[in-house]
Amino acid sequence: MFLFNRKNRDDDHFSNFFKNVLGFKPKNRELYELAFRHRSNSKSLATGAKVNNERLEYLGDAVLSSIVADYLFHKYPHKEEGFLTEMRSKIVSRSNLNKVAKKIGLSELLTFKGQQSQFKFINGDAFEALIGAIYLERGYIFTQKVLTNRIISVYMDIDTMAATDWNFKSKLIDWGQHNHRKVSFEVVNVIDCGYCKQYESRVLIDGEPHESAVDYSIKASEQLAAEKTYKRLFATQG
Repeated sequence: MFLFNRKNRDDDHFSNFFKNVLGFKPKNRELYELAFRHRSNSKSLATGAKVNNERLEYLGDAVLSSIVADYLFHKYPHKEEGFLTEMRSKIVSRSNLNKVAKKIGLSELLTFKGQQSQFKFINGDAFEALIGAIYLERGYIFTQKVLTNRIISVYMDIDTMAATDWNFKSKLIDWGQHNHRKVSFEVVNVIDCGYCKQYESRVLIDGEPHESAVDYSIKASEQLAAEKTYKRLFATQG
């Protein structure tokens, strides 16, 4: 009886998520359950292969980037390429997708082994996998409408994001170019966390080491190290 009731609650949450948040009823439930399956809880097939949401994540990443690029192109008809590129990076960044996934209740549908806190980007990765699943089931135009009307318009404050400094790596490189300083980055350590890896990146200015930071991707760790270095440099100069 306990398991039956629990299953009913899970079914209700699954149905309510699609109805209330995304506005449609899935035709292929298994596809979406796969989108919510983290690699720590991979399913073994008869062939010996293990499946999880990573392939859908790969597909969703590409679809998401295309839809966001189109959205920004039309929202900001007079902005230059650099602004549009940075805005797209802000929107599709793992930190932003993590926040959005939690806001819409996606984290409650995930299946994984261990503690969710072990996997820093589990929510953002699943969000991308969800986009991949919607695309496979309903096509590009339908996915574009869901993402634009049900997610971006409701759960993202695009204008606030546009006014927020974010890409400290680009800012630091630009500072270096204007001041004839060579800014570069190096990975100084790779930490194996079992199901994932963490990367420690460090900023070099004219070959001299500056701030370093650790995150779950090289790109993210470079951004954090750049932010720390940029803020320290201008705090010192101020």
